[in-house]
Amino acid sequence: MTRPACPSSGICFENIDKLYGGMYALRRLTLEVAPGECAVLAGPNGSGKTTLLRIAARLVRPSGGSVTFPSAHTSQAAGHVQTGYVAHATMVYDELTAEENLRLFARLLKIPDAQTKVGALLREVGLFDRGSSLVRTFSRGMRQRVAIARALLQEPSMLLLDEPATGLDPQGTAWLAGTLRRLRDSGCTILMSLHGESNISSLATRGIRLEVGRVAADTRTGATLQSILTFADA
Repeated sequence: MTRPACPSSGICFENIDKLYGGMYALRRLTLEVAPGECAVLAGPNGSGKTTLLRIAARLVRPSGGSVTFPSAHTSQAAGHVQTGYVAHATMVYDELTAEENLRLFARLLKIPDAQTKVGALLREVGLFDRGSSLVRTFSRGMRQRVAIARALLQEPSMLLLDEPATGLDPQGTAWLAGTLRRLRDSGCTILMSLHGESNISSLATRGIRLEVGRVAADTRTGATLQSILTFADA
């Protein structure tokens, strides 16, 4: 379940603006994430991390600028990029079971052999024995595991994660780190927001710090990952 289903895709943001009312969440932001990179976004609250991830997931449109999705092999239209997204809020349905949540999204995404994949993912995230339990009975960490399983349904070539370790206990965080390591090593492009250093941040091949909607530091241009994460909340 951790093998990208299609050639890895990168993402290019060019001169991105995003306005909410009269306030800029992103301003003239230009950034390229190469196919197969595992890039960490850091920065203080309000720096634009979540907005950038939502634009990458095609959930919101930028107010200006363009977003493209170059493939490692050939040019791909955005609609052909298999993208998994985990928001800061889990966005799972409380009155459905874990299995029903995944089966619903599998139908919406037209996933072939959905029942087999749902069972395999529930086992992978450690919820196979709770698959028939209502999500409203789950802890925050268990709900996060359902959200991560949903993001993996398509065997994505790009994975977008907003604080993916939220609510996870140390065992869950270790599981997530192992899953992301396998995805990274299989060629999946990963872009995720994090606060501080952890066993998840250690997987990064690149670090990017945002401040007031702009790129303030990047390991591509000489910054260290440690400095980017250390000053993320400064």
